[in-house]
Amino acid sequence: MFRFVGYHFDPATFRATFSYQGADGTDFSEAIDFAKSDLPINSGLLDRALFLSFILIGTSYYKSHPTPTVELDLPLDEFQAHFFDTVYQEGLSQFAFENHLTRADLAHFSATSNTLPQPLPATNYHGILSLQSGGKDSLLTATLFRDLQPTYLYVSNSGTHPHILDELNGPLQTIRRTVDLPNLRKSSGLNGHVPITYIIQSLALIQAILNHQNTALTSIGREGNEPHAYIDDLPINHQWSKTWPAELAFAEYIHRYISPDLNVGSPLRGFSELKIAKLFVENCWERYGHLFSSCNVANYRQNENNETLSWCSNCAKCANTYLLFAPFLPASTLNDLFADQSLFENPRLTDTFKGLLGIDGFMKPFECVGEIDELRKAYEMKGPDYPNLPFTVPASDFDYEKPTPVQPFVEILLSELKNSQVKPHPAED
Repeated sequence: MFRFVGYHFDPATFRATFSYQGADGTDFSEAIDFAKSDLPINSGLLDRALFLSFILIGTSYYKSHPTPTVELDLPLDEFQAHFFDTVYQEGLSQFAFENHLTRADLAHFSATSNTLPQPLPATNYHGILSLQSGGKDSLLTATLFRDLQPTYLYVSNSGTHPHILDELNGPLQTIRRTVDLPNLRKSSGLNGHVPITYIIQSLALIQAILNHQNTALTSIGREGNEPHAYIDDLPINHQWSKTWPAELAFAEYIHRYISPDLNVGSPLRGFSELKIAKLFVENCWERYGHLFSSCNVANYRQNENNETLSWCSNCAKCANTYLLFAPFLPASTLNDLFADQSLFENPRLTDTFKGLLGIDGFMKPFECVGEIDELRKAYEMKGPDYPNLPFTVPASDFDYEKPTPVQPFVEILLSELKNSQVKPHPAED
């Protein structure tokens, strides 16, 4: 079985450690160094949030030797057991697909209690913590909601952060995550994608509690709900922890078990990826257009320096970004990001574009990318200065301007603006 051994927070160093034992007997220990604060620590709230991170971070080590049986010497009720089942099954669905596993092979949690302590108040907590990556979505959030005067947060694997974040008008905090790579290599087990967005959100929640802030912002648009495939009743989704149902479940967990006064979510949730690209060009391109990146090949790898972001020009994220911005930028401007080349003419990306656009049975790449119908609309909208792909792309009636009414965080932010008597810029109302 996989064992959740324990977790600990050192108030002197602000380091949290999370310990596990793999099904092969390998011991794992991950360290998280949070940004220090002089404010008093609410140990009750902090412990509830640490427990959530403890279970979520466990996916990084559980996957080495997956097993249906887990051991946790702490109580769970039915909601929690179902919530963590979903995380370890749907959140690991790409991992299951790539390693020929089924839902039955993945972790199953058991309810061991009918009564758990009630959530705690955090009524005196105020302020915004805004997660940043150096990508278009988080920079757009920073720009549109800068009048909320947020604290910005970057979760680092290397101790460095992208220099583009120094351009933001506000304080920047950094969390250092030290994954137990030596023991993962020693374990010599399976590897694959984990629900990283959930992990990052849980760490942001802990930092918000340490800062006495009540809101942690992510930057996720209307994406992720389109599965790549199915294994029986298990939808295969690289982006599961970015989906709207996942955001709702995360928020409900926080309100049930941590505090009804704390919130984590995305103010961009109602926008399509195409709409976000348009808003980025209109509001952010002049300042950040040649500094941002969404490429995971060139950036964001374990223990690598990410101070200067770049693009590899050969991956699914680069191709997806190229499609999304083609309707709103001249070809020469967009090509400048990708070594002065048109990605539509890159033969190494032909099959990648077929997957993104749903052509010839190619599977959509396992990356955080737009929906097929949306990306077809983006290709249809590209300017005349772009060359065509070497295959026919079906027309699309996708309405990228139509908002989806799933934006509870916009209401929270507007309420925060009203309470702080700060007005948004007229163009951003």
